[in-house]
Amino acid sequence: MMNEISAVKQDTALRHSVALEDRRNLTVTGVLAVVSYDAFTAALETPRGTLTIGGENLNVSELSVSTGEVRISGSIEYLQYTDKKEMRESFFKRLVR
Repeated sequence: MMNEISAVKQDTALRHSVALEDRRNLTVTGVLAVVSYDAFTAALETPRGTLTIGGENLNVSELSVSTGEVRISGSIEYLQYTDKKEMRESFFKRLVR
């Protein structure tokens, strides 16, 4: 019984979704951490890698640590995922140069 409960909790923690409305309002669920943000970019750590949001006048209007939900408003121009492995490799590539 205990293994079933932990499996359900683990599955819920790995769920992740992105909903974009009119390129102005973005809701992201399953966020593990907000890595950084300013008026032009926001970087969110998700179970599927780092999600980078780019645009202008970005504002993190809501952050729920308990549910992992983040809401961002502003003029959203792009969404980009970077796998954790790719980030680590690019760091080492830059270090070796």
